[in-house]
Amino acid sequence: MVAQKTGADVNRLARPHFDWPLCLAAYGLAIFGVLAVSITNFDPSKGMDRSLLQLVIDSPNGRWQAIFVLVSPIVFGAMMFINYQVLRRMWPVLYGISCFMLIWVLISKAFVQARWINIIWERTVQPSEFAKIAIIISLASELSRHKNPVPNWRYFLRILLHLGFPLLLVVMQPDIGTMLVFIVIFFTLLLLAGCSLKLWSALVTCGIVACIPIGMYLQRTENFRWLRLVSFIDPAHDTTGVGFQIQNSKIAVGSGGLWGVGMFKEGTLTHLNFVPENHTDFIFSSIGETMGFIGCVVLLGLYLFLFYRMLLLAYHTPDRYGRLVIMGVLSMLLFHVFENVGMNIGAMPITGIPLPFISYGGSSLIATMGGIGLVLNVTRRKRGSRQRR
Repeated sequence: MVAQKTGADVNRLARPHFDWPLCLAAYGLAIFGVLAVSITNFDPSKGMDRSLLQLVIDSPNGRWQAIFVLVSPIVFGAMMFINYQVLRRMWPVLYGISCFMLIWVLISKAFVQARWINIIWERTVQPSEFAKIAIIISLASELSRHKNPVPNWRYFLRILLHLGFPLLLVVMQPDIGTMLVFIVIFFTLLLLAGCSLKLWSALVTCGIVACIPIGMYLQRTENFRWLRLVSFIDPAHDTTGVGFQIQNSKIAVGSGGLWGVGMFKEGTLTHLNFVPENHTDFIFSSIGETMGFIGCVVLLGLYLFLFYRMLLLAYHTPDRYGRLVIMGVLSMLLFHVFENVGMNIGAMPITGIPLPFISYGGSSLIATMGGIGLVLNVTRRKRGSRQRR
């Protein structure tokens, strides 16, 4: 009886379908994010007996984050209903638009900072977030054209240039976090597409070797990125300067204990803005303090379910391009979570990577939802099924 049930479930996953568990997990995380962002903007002067809805509305960032969640189904639906095989043929257009937007960031005089472009009502957009999805679609298309993803050296150089141009543009912004995400997506898709381990290992080695002169340059110029790396290696180094944020983040996470100090309370480290940027890159520190270890486990449990579901869907996707698309989105989200949570607890250096679905920001949330919509696009339209022993 158990074997029959398992077999039926496998057959369902192998058939074209809308995967409700993945959709619900994504929007569950997004709603969790609205709550977390609202907590970081809590203003006790407006009263302590307000309803949860009123607390969200009274929070400037929480209110905007809720608007981003309500708007996200437009992009979510578009990415899901445009056949992913059509997107495969359209990759040059998507790739070109994303590169144009990255160039626009560099030459525009209207940017607030080097990574954002002003659009309307003092709202900004970060093109690099959407470029991640374009890179996944275009690389998956290029790597699935041939049975051997790298049939010759000429094609190999084409793949490197394919990644290299947008990579150079984000480095010039500078946006080191997005650069790392691009690299993770590239190496993940290259390996899963069937690239030989010898070539893949050689590329990884070359990348590591290339980091040595870059590190020497940053050290000689005392670049703040080098100082961040030093503070990661030696947490006691400059705790009032470049190490201030990470030290305070660890204190905030540890102060939450098992159950947390409470979500909307006056006088908490979150309320006092003890950790700078605790509504964006360091929102996990606020979750750790206000919701405690249990809240962190619930959040990470939702992420684990999301990743497991995507891995399962990729396994039961027959065509190579669709499988690479799902794994590209998975690698992007997994690296985001690993790096962001790691830097909040001092296990990874600070890179400015947001926590998917949770950190405040419309570009990040809508691009992430677009990625989930792309995965569901593949599951709804995949062709045939594979027989597994």
